[in-house]
Amino acid sequence: MTNSYNDIHNSKAMLLIGSNPAEAHPVSLQHLFRAKENGAKMLVIDPRYTRTAAHADQFMRIRPGSDVAVIWGMMWHIFENGWEDKKFISQRVYGMDDVRAEVAKWTPDEVERVSGAPEKEVRAAAELMAKHKPGTFIWCMGGTQHTIGNNNTRAYCAFQLALGNMGVSGGGANIFRGHDNVQGATDFCVLSHSLPGYYGLSAGAWKHWSKVWDLDYEWVKTRFDQDSYEEKKGKPVTPMNTPGVPVSRWIDSVLEDKNLFAQRDNVKAMFLWGHAPNSQTRGVEMKKAMEKLDMLVIIDPYPTASAVMHDRKDGTYLLPATTQFETHGSVTASNRSLQWRDRIIEPLFESLPDHTIMYKFAKKFGYADKLCKHIAVNNDEPVIEDITREFNKGMWTIGYTGQSPERLKQHQQNWHTFNTTSLKAEGGPANGDYYGMPWPCWGTAEMKHPGTPLLYDTSKPVAEGGLNFRARFGVERNGETLLAEGSAPVGNEIGDGHPEFTADLLKKLGWWDDLTADEKALADGKNWKTDRSGGIQRVAIKHGCAPFGNAKARAVVWTFPDPVPIHREPLYTNRRDLVEKYPTYEDRKSHYRLPVRYQSIQAKNYADDFPLIHTSGRLVEYEGGGDESRSNPWLAELQQEMFTEINPVDANNNNIQDGMAIWVEGPEGSRIRVKAMVTDRVAPGVVFSPFHFAGHMQGKDLRDKYPKGSDPYVLGEAANTVFTYGYDSVTQMQESKCTLCKIYPA
Repeated sequence: MTNSYNDIHNSKAMLLIGSNPAEAHPVSLQHLFRAKENGAKMLVIDPRYTRTAAHADQFMRIRPGSDVAVIWGMMWHIFENGWEDKKFISQRVYGMDDVRAEVAKWTPDEVERVSGAPEKEVRAAAELMAKHKPGTFIWCMGGTQHTIGNNNTRAYCAFQLALGNMGVSGGGANIFRGHDNVQGATDFCVLSHSLPGYYGLSAGAWKHWSKVWDLDYEWVKTRFDQDSYEEKKGKPVTPMNTPGVPVSRWIDSVLEDKNLFAQRDNVKAMFLWGHAPNSQTRGVEMKKAMEKLDMLVIIDPYPTASAVMHDRKDGTYLLPATTQFETHGSVTASNRSLQWRDRIIEPLFESLPDHTIMYKFAKKFGYADKLCKHIAVNNDEPVIEDITREFNKGMWTIGYTGQSPERLKQHQQNWHTFNTTSLKAEGGPANGDYYGMPWPCWGTAEMKHPGTPLLYDTSKPVAEGGLNFRARFGVERNGETLLAEGSAPVGNEIGDGHPEFTADLLKKLGWWDDLTADEKALADGKNWKTDRSGGIQRVAIKHGCAPFGNAKARAVVWTFPDPVPIHREPLYTNRRDLVEKYPTYEDRKSHYRLPVRYQSIQAKNYADDFPLIHTSGRLVEYEGGGDESRSNPWLAELQQEMFTEINPVDANNNNIQDGMAIWVEGPEGSRIRVKAMVTDRVAPGVVFSPFHFAGHMQGKDLRDKYPKGSDPYVLGEAANTVFTYGYDSVTQMQESKCTLCKIYPA
């Protein structure tokens, strides 16, 4: 998220696609309403007429999975009319000509053929955004949960770059996260392919973190299988340096033929820690995977659907974890601000905080002394402040280094001094800071960097929260410069584009002696990411420069399967007429250690038997997997049954009436029994199901399987029982927004 919810107050236009904050992020909607009160226009693009769309100045309905087509269709009108920001593109964007060439293919007729959006609406949407600047672009899982989710999100960003809506207040790319610490979890890389701070898995990254943890790198290395199962650039790489299996594919890590798996063996044990299995697709195969495991451990305040959807008789453990009210520490919001929170009540019953559970496991495995080498432990609970100081010592890449526990607590205790639009403290102990010191908060806490409220904003000095685009990909490509031209943050002494900072660059610039003797000792031979003294960052910022260089945003990602975003049909598509022109990818032998199927699924025509598009989303009454919110009597009362929305045309064609029990059946052989909601919210040919329900499985009520007294008030079918195979070509995010189904009375 480049800007913030609060900064949307300054927007003149808001484009929401694959995003329904009225139900998914209801507090954020208050900020959008504030913008509307200030005169902003609101454009909602969605397959479904949502509660958010009801507030829009323009609603444009599209076919699920056609985001790239409609965004390129809007840009066709922008380029055709010369509405793009030519100066911004020239100075700060690489590869827009390649995007322009792809956009030229998306004439109004082709856009309507693929997306269903007519030319009049597409042009009006483009004009709304082009003539009401700055404009913000908001998306959520509706954009990412596709086999081409990375294409969608890059198209969204290219759209903002074309209009010059990046690095400005009221603009930006704003991705709303669904829980209070999703962004923080991502930043810490609770992922399968990186170390904290997005350092990756190279030997250099491991050596950096080993020094931060004060552990011997060779010992850390012994914790991994030393055999090689994959190659990178023609050289063998060990599992330590290989992305692991993402949560979306854990099912296949258990069920896949181990001869096709790029590691020693299949996964034998799973810890589902704060994880709702009904939020993941392919429910029937997930049940099989759960039953094949040697051990299944569920760590959560509630048993979750993990406790009941399988038929295991042993090797299953439920470990009670505390809620957010029974622990304390920092969380990171969507806008990159860190916020300290206090423990409200002591842990109830046998529940323990996550970090206590982790420490107790480390004790059992014999490395608790290494896990908490420089972290105090009280009664098996590691001290949160020490954990915070440890990540401050290591996460230089994204500026998670300046937010010390003391500074975070100071912000928490002085909320009233911060402006609720700019996030800036106006007087008081934190004067000049931005609330939560949104990363990057450069250097050490002693530097007192205020945080960066708007990414890539060159209108202020880096020392005051300004920034430019990062020089991450070199300085030139194919004879063209990748560095910014004639653009730099206010006060940048170089005054133009430049590479990222290293000790050698400081020496060439004559800035090396600005470092202290202690800083020189740690910084020599290092770069801005691995200098644990923070000196390189401090000196670069002293001279007005961003530590990561000053480059152009790249609209072309030459390392991705589709360097320029293109439309590809979903694996399960009922538009067989489009498959030849817009095919999916070829099957891949190994990605995140597992084979991935694309073309082999799309090659089969399922549309004759499963003619309807099935999409999914959230309800305002419930959250995530729903186990906590469906266990709340006041929320449970509001939405007591799982349902599927069906257009009257499809209901009448299938002998279905509103409120009737029906089956929704998917092309992979699974089905769910739900109530029909006949409504014009969805277009003919599209049905919608919320994903917060669990406790029923293909028509069977599983209430008696919950531990006594722990069953939620409301049970229902999990929509994801019938959502099918499909994973993004880069991230392996599941495709839960466009599959096929058929419906019939139960």
